[in-house]
Amino acid sequence: MTITLETKTQDRCLILPGISWSQLEAIDAALADVGGIRLFYLDGMLEIMTIGEGHEEAKSTIGLLLEAYMRQKDIRFYVKGRPTLGGREQNARKEPDESYNLQTKKSIPDLAIEVIFTSGGLDKLEFYKRLGVPEVWFWEDGVLAIYHLSGDYRRVDRSVLLPELDLALLVRYITYHDQYDAITEFIKALREE
Repeated sequence: MTITLETKTQDRCLILPGISWSQLEAIDAALADVGGIRLFYLDGMLEIMTIGEGHEEAKSTIGLLLEAYMRQKDIRFYVKGRPTLGGREQNARKEPDESYNLQTKKSIPDLAIEVIFTSGGLDKLEFYKRLGVPEVWFWEDGVLAIYHLSGDYRRVDRSVLLPELDLALLVRYITYHDQYDAITEFIKALREE
């Protein structure tokens, strides 16, 4: 068995190949009381990731900004958070960093957000494609990449779900020096549009 460990900032990633679904369930149960651990399973590969403070702060900032935008634009949304998605039938299971339904509640999110501090190498887009998640946003190294599902995922310059969202403005406030000030200034900028 080959074990890969990658380290970048505070997040760490361990990849275990050849894991059965029953082994995944046993590992999940063993780690149930351990905070800051996320599991991603895809076709027999298990990624165990520890989540650092920077990861959680970025995820929260993106979520707060997105929610502020949708409230300012009167877009009905439902925060799904980090539900465990997938199952044995998809041979895949994962929790997004954040997720949303737009307009109505659904079992599968319309939009999933992934904050990448450490890349484990497992194909997150393949996972979301199996579930039919329409849009996935990746935040990595100060860059927001948006992928829209149209048969396969394709990278787009503008959100298809939120086409009027100014991504440059959003990114400016994701990287702002203070989370509270970022949300406040972002709302002011939206009101001036």
